[in-house]
Amino acid sequence: MKNTVNRLYRLRSRPRGPVRDRDLEWLEEPVGELTEGQALIRTLYLSVDPTSRVWMSSTRGYMPPVELNAVMRGVGVGQVVQSRRDDLPTGSFVQGFTGWQDYCLADDSRPEASFTVLPDPLPAPLHTFLGVLGHTGITAYIGVEIGDPKPGETFIVSAAAGAVGSIAGQLAKQRGARVVGIAGGAEKCRYVVEELGFDACVDRHADDWRAQLDEATPLGIDVDFENAGGKIMDHVLGRLNVGARIPLCGMVADYNGYGAKGYQETLLNLNQLLMQRVKLTGFIVSDHVDRFSEVIGRIAVALEEGKLRYEETVVAGLENARETLNAIFSGESRGKLVIKVADPEEL
Repeated sequence: MKNTVNRLYRLRSRPRGPVRDRDLEWLEEPVGELTEGQALIRTLYLSVDPTSRVWMSSTRGYMPPVELNAVMRGVGVGQVVQSRRDDLPTGSFVQGFTGWQDYCLADDSRPEASFTVLPDPLPAPLHTFLGVLGHTGITAYIGVEIGDPKPGETFIVSAAAGAVGSIAGQLAKQRGARVVGIAGGAEKCRYVVEELGFDACVDRHADDWRAQLDEATPLGIDVDFENAGGKIMDHVLGRLNVGARIPLCGMVADYNGYGAKGYQETLLNLNQLLMQRVKLTGFIVSDHVDRFSEVIGRIAVALEEGKLRYEETVVAGLENARETLNAIFSGESRGKLVIKVADPEEL
């Protein structure tokens, strides 16, 4: 790959609020020479996730913050274009931490260079391995297992039109629960109810969203699949039933404030975790890597049987990754967001 140019983003500063040009710098650099134990992977699709905003901050998380001046961390699907690794044959399609760049040098001596080779032939389009058949679909499945909704119970999920929430709500519905979504805007609420089959949806942009939530959960809430945090989570806490469960997946309301003094909204109803004897479980999908194959197989069967619907928005161009990440927090997106970086090659 001599003289090949690698387009990439380097993190130059910790963002406060939406990510700006000065935070993520767009550069072109030469691709390094391949050495023993390395594979050169060309990114084909890049996942855009709320957690990217956490990685950019200095806040303690489940992974260390991205170091300043380093290539921005990101999960992608790629193709091995050159290899000196037996486990990553040339031409194979792989999934792993490609980073926000065209080309990734995967070194077998570094754990973060671990990649999973995708099945051949592929059972679904490549980009689905970043969505419903990737980490977001698995997150939804594991989170619903943790919440364990029973028939007739009320299951509520925030960010219900998003990549994780949309799948989680459908899985809970299949278990017989009454499913209530929370989403931003009338159109998203329509999508969640009419196309995904939720029983109700609360418009968080509406002035009366609290009244809507109360009306949609007349018997209280048994499971809160929490993606939002902030004032929405606080109101939900006040409606939890005795013995309720909270699979804590994300707190997106806080993410864009990381680095800003006093950004967090107070959870006034936190005492309800005690009063209602609630079980709250924070979980990270990477902690369940040993179950990935099993869960992907189960989701694939549900898709084949027509029991799951999903939506993916594919944005063309790696250069659009920063704006696409900001779109998640502005509420413009629906379903899973991925960036198409390149087409596969015949190798």
